Amino acid sequence: MKIGLIDIDGHHFPNLPLMKLSAWHKRQGDTVEWYQPMFSGHMDRVYMSKVFSFTTDYTDCINADEIIKCGSGYCIDLVDGKEIYYAKRDSLLPAEIEHIYPDYSLYPELTIDTAFGFLTRGCPRGCEFCHVAAKEGRCSNKVANLREFWDGQGKIMLCDPNTFACRDWEDILGQLIESRAIIDFTQGIDVRLATPERIEMLNRMRIRRMHLAWDQPDQDLTEDFKRFSECYSRKSETRKVVYVLVNFNSTIEQDLYRIYTLRDLRFDPYVMIYDKKHAAQIYRDMQRWVNNRIIWRSCKRFEDYIA
Repeated sequence: MKIGLIDIDGHHFPNLPLMKLSAWHKRQGDTVEWYQPMFSGHMDRVYMSKVFSFTTDYTDCINADEIIKCGSGYCIDLVDGKEIYYAKRDSLLPAEIEHIYPDYSLYPELTIDTAFGFLTRGCPRGCEFCHVAAKEGRCSNKVANLREFWDGQGKIMLCDPNTFACRDWEDILGQLIESRAIIDFTQGIDVRLATPERIEMLNRMRIRRMHLAWDQPDQDLTEDFKRFSECYSRKSETRKVVYVLVNFNSTIEQDLYRIYTLRDLRFDPYVMIYDKKHAAQIYRDMQRWVNNRIIWRSCKRFEDYIA
């Protein structure tokens, strides 16, 4: 079979389902390539995948016997300013494809000495702005061992939604420690579950950029971040980045409280705008003030930045 692949979101971050589909088809003896309307010719099957709902869909003509669309991006609609996930539209990869070693050759530049994958799925939080609970359930479960997608690469990009919430957290963190690779928890660590025991295991990892999150404006996590800062011993080696969601059930005052508190605790906030396409200009200004580190370090107050 001739198999074509289309990464709707672009080639900025590896699309794991496409990498797994590619690996499985190649194992069956099929030919796999990125689909190009002008050059690919007729294909037996083309997979189109996207993660983000706001990504414009593919509009070019596709010459194929079968076209399969997959990914969360095809299962989310914006209704009255809120993203709604429709599980009935979604489809999971068969187990033999889900648990195959990914075809990293699809993204040679993005995966240089770097592995990508999930060790857990699901999250107990059920945040309104997040689709993980609806898609994967409200229990964090271990779904793989590290060797499923890692084969000695120097960096590991872990895509888990809430690793610390998994009952097997000690086994999972132990595997990451033993790898001696540089670890990036790309979706952020749940600081509310960052007990001294869990942080002690983080202290034994090689981490250059720690990702955490403070998305809920009605939850004051000041003491949690203080505890993390006190227990995490590799401060000089690690940049501690905290995702801060704005434009979703919060006021500007609540947004600035989180941002200023994180600055005082020596964390680097990183502003994420919900429904950025329709967001007010003040949120774009806030995001540029915080996320542009040159501006962030030279201008201490948002009020001074927009004055």
